[in-house]
Amino acid sequence: MRISTKGRYALRMMIEFGLNHGQCTKISQVAARQGISDKYLEQIVTMLLRAGFVQSIRGAQGGYKLTRAPEEYTVGMILRAAEGSLSPVACLDDAVNTCEKAERCVSLTVWQQIKEAIDTVVDNVTLMELIEEQKKQPDANLM
Repeated sequence: MRISTKGRYALRMMIEFGLNHGQCTKISQVAARQGISDKYLEQIVTMLLRAGFVQSIRGAQGGYKLTRAPEEYTVGMILRAAEGSLSPVACLDDAVNTCEKAERCVSLTVWQQIKEAIDTVVDNVTLMELIEEQKKQPDANLM
């Protein structure tokens, strides 16, 4: 499984918003600090808006900010908002496996274990933990 740039940039953007928690951050600021296209970040922030993770504030002092405290977001929440399912195979995307071969699929157990391992990691790391790690970096504005 690979996390696309969409997922990676969504996480980086949320870290930026978290570093400025309580204040508005403009997409152009994130783009400049991260070296990412404004246009691409606009597409990604739309997904985060739809998920209810950020809000848009209009005006000269406007921008985007988190709707909740950074400790209330997990990496898994953010990646799923950007990527969709994090399952290694399509048959595990839904709560119920509807694959007609599921009962006799000898590899299904491996895919389930991989999914569980991924979920365990991404669902137990909070945005706040990443923000705290970012603050320890020599230049907290660059990631």
